[in-house]
Amino acid sequence: MNRLVRSESGFATVWAAGVIAVLATLMSLLLCLVSVVVARHHAASAADLAALAGAVHAVEGEAVACEHARWVTGRMAVELVECGLRGWEVTVKVAGVPPGAGAAFGPAMAAARAGPVGNGPTVDPER
Repeated sequence: MNRLVRSESGFATVWAAGVIAVLATLMSLLLCLVSVVVARHHAASAADLAALAGAVHAVEGEAVACEHARWVTGRMAVELVECGLRGWEVTVKVAGVPPGAGAAFGPAMAAARAGPVGNGPTVDPER
């Protein structure tokens, strides 16, 4: 019986090291997934704010509206991929890169649009 105990000595240490390695791997994957989700929410917030900033200046034309949208996305550390003005409605698309290993999944994309509700202003948008 003494021989049996000696042959299994250290087994719990090896087993515990294996469990710790598996848990560390799972935590790393979970943190990577969380960083991707956070980047997506950040991109969506930036798109919403950029569309609102552009809509405020829609009366001044597409160039001015999109420049204000670009300013907001620059401050929020995302890239303005597309910006357009149709009537009084500003549409933007943004991309943000997740930090760390989450960047392997590609950029987090988001789109938003903002403009008046209902009939909108009485000024001709084509002028």
